[in-house]
Amino acid sequence: MKHPLACVHPEAKIAENVEIGPFVTIDKNVEIGEGTKIASNVTILEGARIGKNCVIHSGAVISGVPQDLKFKGEDSVAIIGDNTVIRECVTVNRGTASKGKTVVGNNCLIMAYCHVAHDSELGNNVIMSNAVQVAGEVTIDDYSVIGGGALIHQFTHIGQHVMVQGGSLVNKDIPPFVMAGRLPVSYAGINTVGLRRRGFTNEQIGEIQEIYRYLYMSGMNNSDALAKIEEELPACKERDEIVNFVRGSKRGVIRG
Repeated sequence: MKHPLACVHPEAKIAENVEIGPFVTIDKNVEIGEGTKIASNVTILEGARIGKNCVIHSGAVISGVPQDLKFKGEDSVAIIGDNTVIRECVTVNRGTASKGKTVVGNNCLIMAYCHVAHDSELGNNVIMSNAVQVAGEVTIDDYSVIGGGALIHQFTHIGQHVMVQGGSLVNKDIPPFVMAGRLPVSYAGINTVGLRRRGFTNEQIGEIQEIYRYLYMSGMNNSDALAKIEEELPACKERDEIVNFVRGSKRGVIRG
């Protein structure tokens, strides 16, 4: 259902049961999946790809032109997955020639006044509290929770099941399954509550804690700690996820 005061480009591809409120603007080269609800005063620009059953609240701008001086008008997209909620005044810019797309995954909650810059990729079930600012080419993996007002530096990688304290200045990679906070941002323990809520067993959580004891409490540098972890701890999915993350980090991981 389209409100008569909405402005929708005739070339936009919109499923029949999408609800579009008054004063919404939808540009050409836009695709919106079935069941999505778009509140008043939302702006959806060229290159937006919005999934099924999303809710986009008033004042949001999806697929805006990237705030990157290298952007030369190349074709790119901003992808919003299924069942994602975008709250008031959120901005999600589309990609540049670097990656060609900005992605917000399925089942995400992006709270009011957040910004997701060009070429960033948010996984599934990510929650960002109010006013989180995500710079360009950031990666945030599944089930991570970012506290309000956090600033995420460009090219940073935040692993899965991470919880970041509100107001944090994140300029280093954050490995999976941990909490991060303080200033400068640093390791603050395992995200035990979050892991239990998502079905991790006490045995799995214990294995994760043991891995991080090697990384943050042994006094070894990361290279030596990773070697010891692989030598002394049994292989498991979580161990390999942590080891591969730390070893592959380009910015370096947060300190303990």
